[in-house]
Amino acid sequence: MASIRKKKELELSSKSYVKPSSSSVLPTEEFTETEMLVQWNKYAERLGQKGLKIMESILLINDPVLNGTNITYELPNEGSKLEFESQMNALLGHLRGHLHNHDITIEVIVNEKVETKRNLNDQDRYNRLHEINPNIELLRSTFGLELPS
Repeated sequence: MASIRKKKELELSSKSYVKPSSSSVLPTEEFTETEMLVQWNKYAERLGQKGLKIMESILLINDPVLNGTNITYELPNEGSKLEFESQMNALLGHLRGHLHNHDITIEVIVNEKVETKRNLNDQDRYNRLHEINPNIELLRSTFGLELPS
């Protein structure tokens, strides 16, 4: 129920946004993806210092991708998307102000990849380490090490 209420509040707040008239010219300076990432991380850090740890962790889940002035941000589920969208206007204000570009938009994508995590036994771990570095066999034989059964 709370998430539905938040979604309705977000819709109302986004409808109440009034775009400034064309007579007042807003800055649209160029910026790089690196500059955007620096400001994104500064904002996340500031939220963490204010005690908003959940929002900070949502902002640090992935690195956003810049395409022109559109920022694409991928989140793992709908819950984190709702939480992100509730704070998105403040983030946009921060980015627009610090990057001096008021054309910036953020697109949120939910990617619910289902990854099966399997338990690895000692032999599986050894085989994986051997793939990474074949010299591990030399180490094992030199010291007479055996895998536990």
